[in-house]
Amino acid sequence: MTTESPRWFKSSYSENGGQCIEVAANLAVSHDMVPVRDSKNPHGPVLNTSPTAFATFIEGVKAGEFGAI
Repeated sequence: MTTESPRWFKSSYSENGGQCIEVAANLAVSHDMVPVRDSKNPHGPVLNTSPTAFATFIEGVKAGEFGAI
């Protein structure tokens, strides 16, 4: 059995303002999850969400459903 490690990345649209999340999308297919964490706290808690839920979240962000921050 091989254990795949998360490969964390943040959006190329991220600026260095400290309001970023990192995502390990490489686990979506092999583990049926998308881990998400605060980029300022890489050793902190990780939220594991389903690929479907994460895709729905991204669609909502793109559609402006969450307003401006």
